[in-house]
Amino acid sequence: MNLAEVKKLIEEFEIRSIDLKYSDLMGNWYHISFPARRLEYVLENGISFDGSSIPGMKSVESGDMVIIPDLETAIIDPFTEFQTLRMLCYICDADTRIGVQKDPRSVAKRAQRFLENTGVADQSFWIPEFEFYLFNEAVINNGKFRAGYHFTSAENKNDLPGGYQDLDGTAVANRKGYHIDVPFDKYANVREEMVNLIEDIGCPIRYHHHEVGLSGQQEIETEMVDFEKITDKMMYIKDIIHNVALENDLTATFMPKPIYDEAGNGMHFHIQLRKNGKNIFFKEGNYADLSEEALYFIGGILQHGRSLTAFTNPSTNSFKRLLPGFEAPVKLFFGLANRSAAIRIPKYVTSFDAKRIEFRTGDGTCNYYLAMSALLMAGLDGIKNKIMPTPENGFGPFDDNVFAWSQEKQDRLKSIPTSLEEALEALKDDYEYLLAGDVFNEELIESWITEKMKEVVAVRNRPHPFEMNLYYNL
Repeated sequence: MNLAEVKKLIEEFEIRSIDLKYSDLMGNWYHISFPARRLEYVLENGISFDGSSIPGMKSVESGDMVIIPDLETAIIDPFTEFQTLRMLCYICDADTRIGVQKDPRSVAKRAQRFLENTGVADQSFWIPEFEFYLFNEAVINNGKFRAGYHFTSAENKNDLPGGYQDLDGTAVANRKGYHIDVPFDKYANVREEMVNLIEDIGCPIRYHHHEVGLSGQQEIETEMVDFEKITDKMMYIKDIIHNVALENDLTATFMPKPIYDEAGNGMHFHIQLRKNGKNIFFKEGNYADLSEEALYFIGGILQHGRSLTAFTNPSTNSFKRLLPGFEAPVKLFFGLANRSAAIRIPKYVTSFDAKRIEFRTGDGTCNYYLAMSALLMAGLDGIKNKIMPTPENGFGPFDDNVFAWSQEKQDRLKSIPTSLEEALEALKDDYEYLLAGDVFNEELIESWITEKMKEVVAVRNRPHPFEMNLYYNL
């Protein structure tokens, strides 16, 4: 969308306000609004703000930054009371107007430019899978003398909201929620409302359904979309999910493991590279019809898998989902249709155009711009250095259930970290592949580790409610 098209949109819908949004390192959104009549001035000059007030962004002594709107991201805001145009921004230095090293959108832009400069491919296409819970109530308390949480769901007979009596008997128990049908899938229409709004912003949806978790777990999966577009669309999708939930008296969470001993929320990424419009991941006759480039790409992700989790699984809660024996993968190998693998090759995808890989380790607490850029950089490093995944180096392919192997054989496989702190330590030891093409830089990585370690320490220093069961009366 160019300036003329945006102006036409403003006139047609009588828009008087423009809302600009930008992301911090963690993936939190911030916004600032201005009258639509000032659009051309803002496009030329940006809007200044104090970067030192945004966690991890910049130091106090050099805090002046500007946000520059990206016209390509303009949409009509579906949730505001007044007609508002929404746009995403680049965070730029006040003097140069160039996207700063720590701006997540600028990182993704540099990753795309680096991909093109390698000559290997000129596009990457992605399918993200959004898994999330819809709860009726989410009561959270944390203080010196009280700590705890309480989630409820009208779908689960063992988890009903206060005062809800299930008089129609449609709350169920003692079964999994995967693809459960209406009327037991109580929020199918809520998902449909979300999907309609997502498609309205130009992001095609492949399907949506109830997920395994009986207390309102959902999944929405997009079709294959170009990297440059999907990262922005994903920010809008997450916002749509949260807002539609609230409008329906529900609350949405992408936490990897909000409920003990219930299904966790992952975010699987399907990835494909193309050059001149042709899929370079397909070669008939190879294992799973994967080309050498695809295998090298897989090898790069697996080689750097431990440090990648610092970006793809960047919460202390992430590692409560990544437990041995479940579909959430903890071993760094690949295989055809193998749901215990970090990288699965979908068996149902057989055509030249559709052939792709699926990275299954990530979750929705990641910053999409950073996590997906890091995955792209790791895969390209694999192609550059011809890192071929083989059974001998422990990367596979393995098509059987590795958790049925002997413990000695399992121990030969490379494992993902078991905690956020361990993932950050892995990133300290392995980040050179991220620096290629100045996509990431050391200052960003250092800031990421610093900010994330604050979360590690905050959780580590607080008594856990279950510790009361274990130790209170000793």
